Amino acid sequence: MIKIFTDAATKGNLGPTGLGIIIIANHKQIQLAIPVDKEKMDNHHGEFAAAHFGFKYLIDHFSNNETILFYTDSRILSDAIGKNYTKHYQKELAALNPLLQHFPTVVTQWIPESQNRGAHNLANQALHKIE
Repeated sequence: MIKIFTDAATKGNLGPTGLGIIIIANHKQIQLAIPVDKEKMDNHHGEFAAAHFGFKYLIDHFSNNETILFYTDSRILSDAIGKNYTKHYQKELAALNPLLQHFPTVVTQWIPESQNRGAHNLANQALHKIE
């Protein structure tokens, strides 16, 4: 079983974005802070981008037989995955779905920001690398 926490930090309504990802697997923690300055986005697009990057990392580094517990503080992202529908982010959800389906079981859970501080801090660190 693998736990993954993702978050995004964006400067401005459309601006540079930092992605933060924490992966806990085999009693080890992997921390990823990814600056995204070439593509300007809002925070919601950033949340989808963080999930996308995190699941790509899982696919590249772990077996596809793993059960994934996915935690996000984005209600829009967690609701979109749960309903397999979103009014404004259908393209992003369509790109994320094949990555989620790579694993037999992905449990997505919304958590408050206070429980996602690790990924939040990494996203902010990535954003500060851009400035």
